[in-house]
Amino acid sequence: MRFIQWATSPWGQSVPTHIAWGLIWVAAIAGLFFMVVHSLYLIVVKPPKRFAERAAEASAAGIPERVPRHTLAARLFHWIMAASMFTLLFTAFLPKVGIQFNWVLYHWIAGVVLTVSILYHIVHASFFLDFWSIWPDRTDLRDAMNRTMRFFGKEAPPPSKFAKYPLENKLYHGVVMLAGLAVIVTGLFMMKRVQTGVFTRNPYLFSDMTWGLMYVLHGLAGVGFIALALMHVYMGIRPEKLPITKSMIFGWMSRDFYLEEHDTGRWAVKGSGPKAKEGYAARDGD
Repeated sequence: MRFIQWATSPWGQSVPTHIAWGLIWVAAIAGLFFMVVHSLYLIVVKPPKRFAERAAEASAAGIPERVPRHTLAARLFHWIMAASMFTLLFTAFLPKVGIQFNWVLYHWIAGVVLTVSILYHIVHASFFLDFWSIWPDRTDLRDAMNRTMRFFGKEAPPPSKFAKYPLENKLYHGVVMLAGLAVIVTGLFMMKRVQTGVFTRNPYLFSDMTWGLMYVLHGLAGVGFIALALMHVYMGIRPEKLPITKSMIFGWMSRDFYLEEHDTGRWAVKGSGPKAKEGYAARDGD
């Protein structure tokens, strides 16, 4: 299968036009394949539960029964971004599989909403949240190496408990960030080719070759989001991950889950009360 579709310009130049739409099914199958492999992995290799010293930790740390995890602003951003992303996916790819409707209007509106929400998130995370909580650190990399060695039956120290976000979340965030920047930047330029009322239409802003490459990059990032969205939804509805999903709705997780999964030193949570809430609001990462 050819991954890129080509056309001949009026000047006889071969230029890319967009991706091959068969990649839609490749991305969907990749997402489903991840679900199957991950489920089988958890059946065959059950991850150890971390119950040790839970009572001692709770007593020493004075941790509240409901551990704050996401502020209201962070939760609103997440769901607005999710709604705009799913709207973009549906409006982009449903017409390609035979469901026809006036998709262009809804697509670019959702793109603008996504762009504004991402710009808000950059400012919010940089100045009001713990910016570095979502980036891998040395402990994450060391634990990843230890887990890999133990998986292959080699001697290695047991992995530490997680910080606020496990390494897998951090890596996923990085991939989504790159794909998101690709669709946003190319999408904003592509709005110059349609009448939106936001930008003055100018389809001659770039050469045919540049436009073609831009459409290809936009399409590749878009089909990538099909697999990414499937993986994200799958992980969100897994029974062992439901406390994390609920925290994105209600803003908190239980003390037991926090102590079982998270390192109180890497993600410190103060006790309940006004001062604790103030500290949480100042430190909490998205």
